[in-house]
Amino acid sequence: MKKYLVSLSMLALMAACGGKEEKKETAAAPAATTASSDLSSNPDYVKGLELIGKSDCLTCHKVSDKVIGPSYKDVAEKYENTEENIAMLAGKIIKGGQGVWGNIPMTPHPAITEDDAKAMVKYILLLKK
Repeated sequence: MKKYLVSLSMLALMAACGGKEEKKETAAAPAATTASSDLSSNPDYVKGLELIGKSDCLTCHKVSDKVIGPSYKDVAEKYENTEENIAMLAGKIIKGGQGVWGNIPMTPHPAITEDDAKAMVKYILLLKK
């Protein structure tokens, strides 16, 4: 029974995150400001927001709410904004991953360039409270 549920969960995840369907949902309009500053003029914020909006990321992630994967704010709280973490998280976007946030794997995104993945991560890390 457990294997059946795991298999069913994996199938649902693949269906939700693996499609090439384009979603036109804004990634973070409500999160444009933080307590300390307005991020809308930050080039890392703007570029990352644009790239995430064009990708399938919003199928599994939201800014403030956990969906299939963690919220972007939860990721920002977990990782410091360092070059090492940016490179590591960009690698997870490209190669996929599993185990840090639970047993559901993140679908790999090999079509995303390293520079674009790093821009996405920089945006996400800017959402730290």
